Amino acid sequence: MDPSSKNRLTDKELFLFPGETLFDKIGRAVCAAGCLPRKELFESWHAARQVRRRFRGGRVVDLACGHGLTAAILLLLDSSSEQALAIDKSLPPSAHKLQSSLVEHWPRLQGKLELKQADIEEISLQPTDLVVSVHACGGLTDLILDKAAAVGARVAVLPCCHDLTESERTGLEGWLDGPLAIDVARATRLQQQGYSIYTRTIPAEITPKNRLLMAERKN
Repeated sequence: MDPSSKNRLTDKELFLFPGETLFDKIGRAVCAAGCLPRKELFESWHAARQVRRRFRGGRVVDLACGHGLTAAILLLLDSSSEQALAIDKSLPPSAHKLQSSLVEHWPRLQGKLELKQADIEEISLQPTDLVVSVHACGGLTDLILDKAAAVGARVAVLPCCHDLTESERTGLEGWLDGPLAIDVARATRLQQQGYSIYTRTIPAEITPKNRLLMAERKN
């Protein structure tokens, strides 16, 4: 199975998820919805697992959420998070179809995951939130980090589509390639704002844009 495939998972791929692990069960729910690229399932699963190894509890706020799968997986991985808000400026029409399939498989998700179409700038965050974003393009990642830091919330981002003309690189591009220089500058900025940072990766066979940056405000 190619985890980087952008082909949609449908009922024809149910055989790929035969087991009783949580991942296989999520895979079957995604296949039943018939609307999500395989790559997005693997990205959301691996990012969410890494995040939950570090952060527990809190309202999940998934910004630039796409279909909102990452938010749903974070709820499934940790029942102490009672609510999730998944925000995108332009929600895919099939996002609610995926949500319905997940609720059908896990009725406890009913009423816990809210999909909302809105600008990220309009969203109010709380210090106790867990703010996440999987592949927010370019400067959107910086906006999400800034919004989380403004209230001291925990944050985890998997950046992509680095904007080499606008994002801060702090002169590191002489030693590091441009996207890596940008991500190092992001991590450094969080440290300067009083955060402890944790750097991880998801498997490169899913995506080359696989650097996961997690941070929490120091006590």
